[in-house]
Amino acid sequence: MENEKLSGLPAVRKFIVLVVQGAIIGAGAILPGISGGVLCVAFGIYQPMMAILAKPFKNIPRYWRMFIPILIGWIAGFMGLAKIIADLLSVNSAVITSLFIGLIAGTFPSLFKEGAKNGRTKGMWAALVISTLALLTFFYVLKFSSQTTVTPSFGWFVFCGALWGISLIVPGMSSSSVLLMLGLYQPMSAGIASLDMAVVGPFAIGIIGTVVLLARLVNGLFDKHYGIAFYCVIGFVIASTIPIIPLSFTGVGEALICVAAAGAGFAGSLLMDRWSAKHPPKEQENAEAVEKTE
Repeated sequence: MENEKLSGLPAVRKFIVLVVQGAIIGAGAILPGISGGVLCVAFGIYQPMMAILAKPFKNIPRYWRMFIPILIGWIAGFMGLAKIIADLLSVNSAVITSLFIGLIAGTFPSLFKEGAKNGRTKGMWAALVISTLALLTFFYVLKFSSQTTVTPSFGWFVFCGALWGISLIVPGMSSSSVLLMLGLYQPMSAGIASLDMAVVGPFAIGIIGTVVLLARLVNGLFDKHYGIAFYCVIGFVIASTIPIIPLSFTGVGEALICVAAAGAGFAGSLLMDRWSAKHPPKEQENAEAVEKTE
């Protein structure tokens, strides 16, 4: 069977691992500060996703077997687990956020190993530092910027779409925060909800154009400079994780629970990585195995 060729794991177990990863990504969508792109990087599906967005006709046949269980899990996570997480967030957001931080942190060993599969260079470390500092600087400027509002127009709604497109491509990038700061989030969301074509049209132009262009750029960088591109993305993941680390607790008890939750998430990530260690569903390995079955 094709899935058994894709992995040293039994086909059913591999399918379950991918469904679980998809469910975590879907459930994480409800968490403030958690980027779907970050979780995609953490679980090794970011680059295949960029490849599909950049060249869909070429890459959908290569990756569709991987994304079907992920999509099933995403729907289940978003529709089911997200409601549970939303309820838990209303009780104690620090604990749930700590759990997801642990899940992300637990993937760092495999991410660094994957990025350096062709060797490590000074350029890779430079890319890691620059991307981390660049995104942290962006978050800092956004946090301390004065409130600025603009008048909604065709051009600004194209900008909204472009910003959303960037947030899909760049892990950890928050479009909502920028749009809220500019006073564009409410008119944009209201226009989309009412299917106002004066909003939907330019928004679609911005998001589609940006995704197509940036996905091709990112895919090209991975093809030509794999290690540098991968370490740059790891930097984005690190930078987007740091600001959401809980620093304020109601007491020692809550702090200990948060540490335990982060530890559980870390262990869960390591366990999933161990399950797929022989031939993880990542990057070109997955595509090559699929091609052998066709």
